[in-house]
Amino acid sequence: MQQDKHPEYRPVVFRDRSAGYAFLTRSTATSDQTIAWDDGETYPVVDVEISSESHPFYTGKARTVDSEGRVARFERRYGGGSEGQGAGGTG
Repeated sequence: MQQDKHPEYRPVVFRDRSAGYAFLTRSTATSDQTIAWDDGETYPVVDVEISSESHPFYTGKARTVDSEGRVARFERRYGGGSEGQGAGGTG
């Protein structure tokens, strides 16, 4: 690896303030803010707007899509059904 070409890869804390959740990982992200971690060390902290603790998909609060209603609406709008249509061309 060439020297002085790559950013420094070091431990960084990512904090999701909306969920009150933080985790320590390694990253090249930089920050002027620091935080004292559970191990007694001080690490740079990067605030993020969303994490696995607050994302609707991971928390189970995701909105479900009514795909059956979408299909029915498409068939009503454009005519539909699979009668007489298909890959075989026999209809």
